[in-house]
Amino acid sequence: MTLKADLVIIGGGPAGMAAAVSAYDAGIRDIIILERDKSLGGILRQCIHNGFGLHRFKEELTGPEYAYRYEMLVRERNIPFKLNTMVLDITPDKVVTAMNGEDGLFNIEAKAIILAMGCRERSKGALNIAGYRPSGIFTAGTAQKFVNIDGYMPGNEIVILGSGDIGLIMARRMTLEGAKVKAVCELMPYSGGLARNIEQCLNDFDIPLYLSHTVVEIHGKERLTGVTIAKVDEKRKPIPETKQYIECDTLLLSVGLLPENELTKSAGIALDRITGGAVVDQDRQTEIEGVYACGNVLHVHDLVDYACEEAETAGKAAADYILGKKKNELSIRLVTDGRIRYTVPQKITSAEDVTVYFRVADVYRDIFVVVRDGDKVLLSKKKEKAAPGEMEAVKLKADILKGLDGKTLSFSIEPLSENR
Repeated sequence: MTLKADLVIIGGGPAGMAAAVSAYDAGIRDIIILERDKSLGGILRQCIHNGFGLHRFKEELTGPEYAYRYEMLVRERNIPFKLNTMVLDITPDKVVTAMNGEDGLFNIEAKAIILAMGCRERSKGALNIAGYRPSGIFTAGTAQKFVNIDGYMPGNEIVILGSGDIGLIMARRMTLEGAKVKAVCELMPYSGGLARNIEQCLNDFDIPLYLSHTVVEIHGKERLTGVTIAKVDEKRKPIPETKQYIECDTLLLSVGLLPENELTKSAGIALDRITGGAVVDQDRQTEIEGVYACGNVLHVHDLVDYACEEAETAGKAAADYILGKKKNELSIRLVTDGRIRYTVPQKITSAEDVTVYFRVADVYRDIFVVVRDGDKVLLSKKKEKAAPGEMEAVKLKADILKGLDGKTLSFSIEPLSENR
């Protein structure tokens, strides 16, 4: 079976729904959302804690409440969606191959595609920790689903490796459910989570955070009985004399998220080696014309509000592309100095105001974020602090960009003294 659609959106999480609503409001009616889960909402369905929606809806919501708001926006517009539908392939000429139990295997010929597949957690297999493979080792997101959706407790004495936001939130959640969280270990000398989560999830519950520490050995054969942790040096190598044993029955891994980009690769779209997502312009258009990416499949966001804001940009741009309104007029490349790990977008193709998002590689204080065209300073923004756990942004004005066609702009972090 072969169908036709103006716009196919792959992924029915918050980013996918926000993109659909944005495209609809920009004039596109022939839209279909393909979602592999049994309902819309994505990861937010299991995020029952509050703190969502402060930017987008100006009120504090839980994850399911936030997802429900967007689902209602989708339903009010009668935007069709297919659930329990697995997308198997997309081609450079925008043919989507998918399957489900109702329609079987089918193709959709699209005028534009928006990729909103989200991300997945890095698992134990990527960490090379010594020991057997006992039960009791979970990614933090899997444990979150067990507790919040299925009502199962993974264990009673917990050690968490990694201080990403999901790990911090699960430290609090497991404590509230009666478990004892003995330690949160972080390989880096700084936390990978938001400052508010460190305060609300660890400090408020007296849960110790061991920076520059990692798990070096897993104990137990059938069931986890404990872990050995150790301090690491500046090269992130364990220091043997600092080893200490912690008795526990559960190890939760919060060691990073990976954009779910197998479909992106199958279409031949170039990926950024740092973000793991597609290389995009300010409209979130990939190197294939008419194919866009947004949300966590593009780069991992701190807040769902920002992911939805980005999705709205992609949805509007896809609508303009379908309606023949969008023309590329510039070719500006963005590069970083290492202190800034990456930028999104990676290129600019239109002379319009562009917000460039970026993450830094370390904790920096009293700095300038500097944007240069060669030796010429185009923008210099003072910041008291920047940390890897929180995304930063600068805005480039349209009048600056107009004369920069064919140029490469460099983004760098400089101490106050260097910028004088």
